[in-house]
Amino acid sequence: MASRKAYDKSYFDRWYRNARTRVVERDDVTRKALFAVGAAEYMLGRPVESVLDVGCGEGAWQPVLSRLRPKASYLGIDPSEYAVRRFGRQRNLRVGTFDALDETEIEGPYDLVVCVGVVNYLTPRELAAGLQTIAAVTAGLAFIEAYASGDEIVGDTVEWRWRKPAWWREQFRTAGLTAVGMHCYVPAGIRENTVALERAE
Repeated sequence: MASRKAYDKSYFDRWYRNARTRVVERDDVTRKALFAVGAAEYMLGRPVESVLDVGCGEGAWQPVLSRLRPKASYLGIDPSEYAVRRFGRQRNLRVGTFDALDETEIEGPYDLVVCVGVVNYLTPRELAAGLQTIAAVTAGLAFIEAYASGDEIVGDTVEWRWRKPAWWREQFRTAGLTAVGMHCYVPAGIRENTVALERAE
């Protein structure tokens, strides 16, 4: 289903740059990146070498990841033609959507897959399609932020979809992703190496 929203310059100005209305600070991105990289490397037992960022926006994670792991490759996918036009060459961004990842030349696998600020806006069909692809291309860990009914959020709630925690857990399980806590999920190949209390089931 096509979004009614325009992910243009004014959208990113409002939610990411304007000091009065932005919902993300630079330090927030750094903390999340540190955590996600650390979790992926814990699961892999080695440094992260490749990152796929699905719904990357302007690619805010790219410069942070570049500082943390200078040798790691980064690919960002986003539906915003504005963001890709502005930062595509500099940060390696491509136009694409969550539900059509399998039609995007993402190749893979990727040690770390990031998906922040995306899944709560998707229809069930869009979510299922994208999660299947993410499960297939994740070599180490996927960091996928999702919020459930009862959670408090601040930010863009247009087209936001509230679902119960059990509903979310079922979607991830069906896609072949195992929860390991704090928005982190691992594919079947990594699950085999986890112990019972690492899994958030």
